[in-house]
Amino acid sequence: MLLASPAAFAATYDIDSVHSKVLFNVEHLGFSKMYGLFEDYSGTFDFDATKPNAGALTVKIGTASIKTNNALRDSHLAGPDWFNAKQFPEMTFVGKKFEKLGTKDGVINGELTILGTTRPVTMQVSFNKEGVNPLDKNYYAGFSAHTEIKRSDFGMKTYLGAIGDDVEIIIQVEGRKQ
Repeated sequence: MLLASPAAFAATYDIDSVHSKVLFNVEHLGFSKMYGLFEDYSGTFDFDATKPNAGALTVKIGTASIKTNNALRDSHLAGPDWFNAKQFPEMTFVGKKFEKLGTKDGVINGELTILGTTRPVTMQVSFNKEGVNPLDKNYYAGFSAHTEIKRSDFGMKTYLGAIGDDVEIIIQVEGRKQ
C-alpha cells in the first residue's frame, strides 16, 4: 500500500449540475460587463484534502447552452461568428497540475479547448467545504474558481474592439462522491 500513487487515495466526484454554475463576463462597448452562463456541462474531479496536488479534473461544456438573458443574442453567440456550436458542440477544460497555495487556496493549471484551439489556462481555486449533505446523505466537495482568458487566443475575434477580448470565467462547483 505504501507504493501506491497518491492519486490512488483520491475520491472521484461527479459535478452536480443542479448546484454548480459556469459563468462568464465580458466588456460591452466599454459601458458595462455583460454576464452569461452555460447550462449544459458535466465532468468529474478527483480530490483528497490531504493530497490536493494529486487531483484530476475534466469538464465538458455544451456551447449551444449559452444563456445571456436575451434569446436573439444567445442564438448569435451559439452561431458561427462566436462559439460555432454546430461545428464545435463542446469546449473542455482538463486540469493537468494542481498546486496548494494556502489552507483553502490554490491553482489548477490545465488546458482549455474552445473552437478546436487548445491553450494553457491557470485557474485560481478556493476550497469551500467537503462533507455529508444533510439532505441526501451523500458526500460532497465544493470549490470556487475563476480565471481570465483572451477570447482572441482561441480564434474568437468577432467585434474585437467593441466587445472585450478579456473574458472572466467564474465557476462554482459541487461534486458528489461516486
